[in-house]
Amino acid sequence: METRIQIEYSDSKIAEAIAQAVSPDNFKTPKGLCVQTLREENRVITVITCENKLATLIATIDDLLFCISTAEKTLQIVK
Repeated sequence: METRIQIEYSDSKIAEAIAQAVSPDNFKTPKGLCVQTLREENRVITVITCENKLATLIATIDDLLFCISTAEKTLQIVK
């Protein structure tokens, strides 16, 4: 299974900060799960590939969106 999540921001600097904040998730994944996050212009794009159960994919998406939300809230505070 593979899913692609794309979130567009008003500014490429914000997109870069968000991508960097969630990029550590790219490296600590269990076997059968791959998470790749990158920034293209003002968009953050994450591709998740999962060879495990659907529940694993759903939990990974949920975790990613929570981390993105936390990063967005942090950026709002420091502005």
